[in-house]
Amino acid sequence: QVQLVESGGGLVQPGGSLRLSCAASGFTFSSYIMKWYRQVPGKERELVASISFVGGRTNYADSVKDRFTISRDNAKNTVYLQMNSLKPEDTAVYYCNAAALRNAYWGQGTQVTVSS
Repeated sequence: QVQLVESGGGLVQPGGSLRLSCAASGFTFSSYIMKWYRQVPGKERELVASISFVGGRTNYADSVKDRFTISRDNAKNTVYLQMNSLKPEDTAVYYCNAAALRNAYWGQGTQVTVSS
């Protein structure tokens, strides 16, 4: 059974940091590009960051460059999103995504709220 379980969301003040984790099971983790998306009610889901199979290549949305860092640990089947210098506009539900040629899996999402 495929599972992607996100954790680490919560309430943080502007300028603060959070680290999201996504634990994967039920598929060959190292064969999937891993991505983080976020979604605000009433808006389309937005790609935040992606990381290649062994972590050698990363990409970020312009809105989070130099503030967020995606990483993965293939031994632990886990992908991370370190979020620094958080802004109110980063408030969203953050989703973990595993992408391959023929398959894609989604987690259930974790809420991140940036507010004073």
